Amino acid sequence: MPPKRNWTKPIDRHAEKHEGESAKLHERHINKFSKPPREGETVAQRKERKRKEEELAAIMKQEAIAKRQMEQRQAKQRAKELAEKENRVRDVFIPQIINVANLSKVLGVRAEQILSTMEELEMGSAKHDRMLNADESSLIAMQLNLNPIVDERQSLDLYPKPLPEDTSNLPSRPPVVTIMGHVDHGKTTLLDTLRKTSVAAGEAGGITQHIGAFSVLLPSKKSITFLDTPGHAAFSAMRARGAQVTDIIVLVVAADDGVMPQTQEAIKHAHNAGVPMVVAVNKCDKPGVDTSKVKQELARYNVHLEEIGGDVPCVEVSGLTGLNLDQLEETIATLSEILELKAEQQGMGAEGVVLESQVEKGRGNVATVLVRRGTLKAGSVVVAGNTWCKVRSMTDHQGKPLKQALPGTPVKSMAKTVVENRLTRQQRDQQLQDLEIINAKRRQQREILEHERLVEKQYQKEMMMYQRGLSDQVPDSLGKRLSAVQQALREDGIIESEDKTLEFRAIVKGDVSGTVEAVVDCLGGLQNKQIRVKVVHGGVGQISEGDVQLAAACEGQVIGFNVKADKKVMAEAGRRGVTVKSYSVIYKLLEEVKDQLGDMLPPVVTTQVVGEASILQVFDISVKGRETKPVAGCRVTNGTISRNGRIRIIRDKNTIWEGELDALRQVKKDINEAKKGLECGMSFEGFHQFQPGDIIQNVQTIETRQKL
Repeated sequence: MPPKRNWTKPIDRHAEKHEGESAKLHERHINKFSKPPREGETVAQRKERKRKEEELAAIMKQEAIAKRQMEQRQAKQRAKELAEKENRVRDVFIPQIINVANLSKVLGVRAEQILSTMEELEMGSAKHDRMLNADESSLIAMQLNLNPIVDERQSLDLYPKPLPEDTSNLPSRPPVVTIMGHVDHGKTTLLDTLRKTSVAAGEAGGITQHIGAFSVLLPSKKSITFLDTPGHAAFSAMRARGAQVTDIIVLVVAADDGVMPQTQEAIKHAHNAGVPMVVAVNKCDKPGVDTSKVKQELARYNVHLEEIGGDVPCVEVSGLTGLNLDQLEETIATLSEILELKAEQQGMGAEGVVLESQVEKGRGNVATVLVRRGTLKAGSVVVAGNTWCKVRSMTDHQGKPLKQALPGTPVKSMAKTVVENRLTRQQRDQQLQDLEIINAKRRQQREILEHERLVEKQYQKEMMMYQRGLSDQVPDSLGKRLSAVQQALREDGIIESEDKTLEFRAIVKGDVSGTVEAVVDCLGGLQNKQIRVKVVHGGVGQISEGDVQLAAACEGQVIGFNVKADKKVMAEAGRRGVTVKSYSVIYKLLEEVKDQLGDMLPPVVTTQVVGEASILQVFDISVKGRETKPVAGCRVTNGTISRNGRIRIIRDKNTIWEGELDALRQVKKDINEAKKGLECGMSFEGFHQFQPGDIIQNVQTIETRQKL
């Protein structure tokens, strides 16, 4: 009898290797016929399974090809953008003759890089003051991947004149000394005693809010120029500016207070600017103070005094009595001699720094200028940043008029061209920044579109597999998937989240530019995840009708610092419903703005349990006819249960109902409240499923005003 055939397995009619059959083909042949069938699987089921496996393999292959093609497209796009960025050559305008130091500013690179490029090009002497012609400058620019354009007018600008190599023959100049330290450590009082005036009493709140400048003539006929910087935390930028334009910093530390936050900040500014320091320990005449503790504390912040082996001079002074102020002046004078501070006075235009600017009634635009080199005179034309003007008059720190006899150079037309060129360069730079932002937005949109296409293809694949029976799971909807993709992209920072932050909009006006800058910076720091301050506009001068109109347009308010609005402006503000407030002390301004921000935020809602009772028994009472109504017999265990209060019922530590009482009775008498220990009956509006053992709580909702 022949063996019974297994119909679940096909017959292998040639199990042996045939002539001309490769080893790989024979192995596949053997594996095909030797593979044991699945238990309980019929031939039709096996064919259907193989068909599905082949379809899945084809789908996976197509998906892999699509993914590979997308990665190739992304790589090509990135390479294209990188090549465009690298090949984008910046235009630079080159004059006919320019020195190396100024060429570095024109090209926007470090002077050392210019010198190394000159050495690579074998251009001979590589020094900062070497004069280059247009061809040499263009060659250096092209070597640095820049496009040089020789245009005398477009390239016209003003740069500081290089310092001469030999300064021994130059006249000495007074040292510029900045007084820095913590608020209320006596900086301005110290200066008042030096110049025999009273400034601190005239400052709002007793704190300095401007950079003041004045000169002191010593008995030795030497002069010192002092700068007084504000000590309040809001004026950090003004202190940094004072540290950058000074020669010597006098760090004032109160003997009774020690090193404080603004003291640490002043030390940091001095170290960053590389300016030598003199420590003045003030208020040393107060009873019970120990100056040695302050000196030891300074050592922890890398301020090593001479008396303990360091290089920082220290003088114990008193701003009120003038104790040792002469010693402080002599210490500054000695240090300035060591620094050999010299500057040209003839044969060049004036160079200086604008410390502050303001608008004064009757005088117009006024600036506090520190002249560093040359001589400035009335009638001269000056350029500062993107503006130029003519000097109408000059006064010293006491208000006395100053005049210079040195002849001036007619540079009005040149100044106008310089400012125009600076504005043009600023616009070009802004256009490049805008272009970068546009490209970033386009790149972001492409990434979003690619992610959405991937999701759509995945959805189509899963739906096709489900319809063909290749998958038993119903795919999620396409809308749900796209929403999930959007959320994931927001979390990864690829797209910006919808900004729901509240805004407090303000227009800031001040008396001087430095204080406006400080106020704007401080207001910008008043923010959290829920609210922020947005300064729409900031400027110097009195509050005008234009400021009120701008505030009305942006739904904001006008904040004035040391400036006020006249009756006409206030009438306009009242007509438009705009709030106008003026301040003279920075911390009062910040406190009131914080209060307004707190009022704009939603209150914090908290729930407090004011009473608690337990259900002892449930009674049924007749109401109408044969109708009955369940009533909870309770005992108050804590606090008070009020008839009109909010009630919730707790069972097994879970709230099962919350609402109001229908009735609160003691025996048959209606009562308004039940106190601890009282037994009473309660019924609840629209709820009857209470049980013995349930806890009844009288809760009270409390709204608390948020604080920034």
